[in-house]
Amino acid sequence: MTQLVAVTGAEGFIGSHLVEGLVRSGARVRAMVQYNSFNSWGWLETLPGDVLEGVEVCPGDVRDPGSVRGLMEGAHTVYHLAALIAIPYSYQAPRSYIETNVIGTLNLLETARHLGTPRLVHTSTSEVYGTARTVPIHESHPIHAQSPYAASKAAADQLVGSYVASFDLPVVTLRPFNTFGPRQSARAVISNIIAQLAAGESSVRLGDLTPTRDFTFVRDTAAAFMAVGEAGPQVLGKALNAGNGQEISVGDLLGLIADIMGVPARVEQEERRVRPAQSEVRRLVCDSGELRRLTGWGPRTTLRRGLEETVEWFTDPRNLARYKTNLYNV
Repeated sequence: MTQLVAVTGAEGFIGSHLVEGLVRSGARVRAMVQYNSFNSWGWLETLPGDVLEGVEVCPGDVRDPGSVRGLMEGAHTVYHLAALIAIPYSYQAPRSYIETNVIGTLNLLETARHLGTPRLVHTSTSEVYGTARTVPIHESHPIHAQSPYAASKAAADQLVGSYVASFDLPVVTLRPFNTFGPRQSARAVISNIIAQLAAGESSVRLGDLTPTRDFTFVRDTAAAFMAVGEAGPQVLGKALNAGNGQEISVGDLLGLIADIMGVPARVEQEERRVRPAQSEVRRLVCDSGELRRLTGWGPRTTLRRGLEETVEWFTDPRNLARYKTNLYNV
């Protein structure tokens, strides 16, 4: 019988791509979407019908232990992606990040311990490293959280490590660097730029143009999750970076996207989009050698090809209509 896997944050950007990849690989998927009175399943609603046939959608909340237990019962592998992730909003509502990202993770760890879940895949973020002290960034790089969001994720990572040490819990942590692609929130830099240009804005409103990031196309990130979910015991207890190993500044990224779209790109810097000086992560570039060695994973999509596909998706009027391009979304 096909094994059951469970996914939290399944309605989100990366989560929906992961669900799609899991179903196409032959898995039965139980997908938690955050309960809401609109009965919305987020991006899962856009998946093809043949994919949705393989998905059991479970509204719930990772902050609620009962919801988590209902999701995880009988699951062979649990992918934990549910989180609050917007850095600017973490300045405004830090407590909510602790409740979702830390307490939510605690609920999954406790449930996995009591159910004897064979494998839990926990999601971290490159933001926990802060500005790179050495490049590329290896897993041994110091943790230096520079925003309340990053601090909440670093706390969750430490909690996972403590459960591995204390209870020998079979957990692996995946630490993706910046992911981009279709369905991404317009608060992210690539989707923000593309959405503004696709909407015909006369200038692109951005914050600081100088920070560099390491971007991975979303299908490659989803493949990294599946790789650690399906690998042998050699990955258990580890935190593994997933990224391309190439960096590009926000300013150069804007130029590349404008070139792909064939439009001029005039920049209007907005102060409200600039992070506090000590909170801005200046440089991120990934060393994913350990993940590649242990699982054989590697990115298949170049930055330019991924951007071309993302532009194609966003410039479809049906997709662009889902975004409020004239509003700044924290």
